[in-house]
Amino acid sequence: MSSPFRREPIGDGVFFSWITDPKFKHNRITASLLLPLEREQVTNRAVVPFILRKGCADYPDFTELNRKLCALYGASLACDVSKFGAYQALELSVYSVDDRFTLDNAHLVEESARLLAQVLLRPKLVDGRFSEQDVLLERQQLIDAIESQINDKRLYAMSKCKAAMCAGEKIAVEKYGYIEDAQEITPQSAYDAYCNALDRAQIEIAFVGAGEAGIAKEIFQNVFAGVQRHPVLTAPYHGRTAAEKVQETVEELDVTQSKLVMGFRTGEIKDRHAMMAMRMMVALFGGTPNSRLFLYVREKMSLCYYCASRFDRLTGLMFVDSGVKRENKQKAYDEILHQLDLLRRGEFEESEITATKLLLQTSLKAVGDSLGALDEWYLSQTVGGSCISPEEESALLEEITKDDIIKAANQVTLDTVYFLTGKEAQ
Repeated sequence: MSSPFRREPIGDGVFFSWITDPKFKHNRITASLLLPLEREQVTNRAVVPFILRKGCADYPDFTELNRKLCALYGASLACDVSKFGAYQALELSVYSVDDRFTLDNAHLVEESARLLAQVLLRPKLVDGRFSEQDVLLERQQLIDAIESQINDKRLYAMSKCKAAMCAGEKIAVEKYGYIEDAQEITPQSAYDAYCNALDRAQIEIAFVGAGEAGIAKEIFQNVFAGVQRHPVLTAPYHGRTAAEKVQETVEELDVTQSKLVMGFRTGEIKDRHAMMAMRMMVALFGGTPNSRLFLYVREKMSLCYYCASRFDRLTGLMFVDSGVKRENKQKAYDEILHQLDLLRRGEFEESEITATKLLLQTSLKAVGDSLGALDEWYLSQTVGGSCISPEEESALLEEITKDDIIKAANQVTLDTVYFLTGKEAQ
């Protein structure tokens, strides 16, 4: 039986949260630095967790750091950069076996927490800045990561649609930043970004697993005690709720399969019930294998190679993305809007609602089976300004009626259409 999610402040803009469940055999401790997405700083910040992963003051090279992890029963240290609404999250996490399963009663929770604190707060420095060798290596890795997103044309098309739809807004900024900025990263600029992040970030320390969270909490409480910071605390994003007119962008690249992305605004969502109704509507529209877009646009009419809708609850945006032949673009566009109109008019069956609820509830049950999924779930909840468990959300879905779905569909307005197609297509 899992304990409820709890979160409390342990420093100036520093929060510790925990959820424990004895079914797990491991623990995951994550430090997430939440920062507003800022075009000028996002790229230098993005490289920071990858540099920190290379070593710290006590374990100044990758070999020594990995030797320490091996001594902790094969613990792992991971890093990543994520995006939650209008915020960039710089993440470092230690994953280790629980103390119950050690042979010598080792205190792995304590050791893992101390190691994470060292990596975060006592980085390896050379002449007061990051190592040039580490920066050069991770700078290239960051460039490769950005290029890989560009090379994934489905992801590229989604990104371009959002950039056009939300031009000038923080949510349009890419989480890894931009190649032209990455090429200019230096040991000093990366270190300055690290210092700025430590000063300004809302820091979320999360413990998920089976162990004693209080040990980790005490360690981080001590290391942040008395530290003067100037954190920018997260706040729910409030953007435009309705589209005034539809804008369309066509881009030609060397692609064989065209990409059609349609960006929608989902209106004012006032409470959790309305949020669940919108989530249900989007899933029924195109978010499951029995959805309208999949069964009709893709399967029955064969207008798309794929066609799906997705809803970002942190921004209130819905996107429909599809892979199409160039000549089928207008037909797919018309049919996607037709299926949305059918939902607006209530021309769908109760059986569709039941099937959609079951699929969503199944995916919610799976959240509790993964330390990483639980960590991400509650971090997203924190950024969104709420705290609801997967079980509570599943119960809320049961309350959603056909009328709720119709109302949600009628709030949706088309804002932006982005079409990526081949240069040589006729």
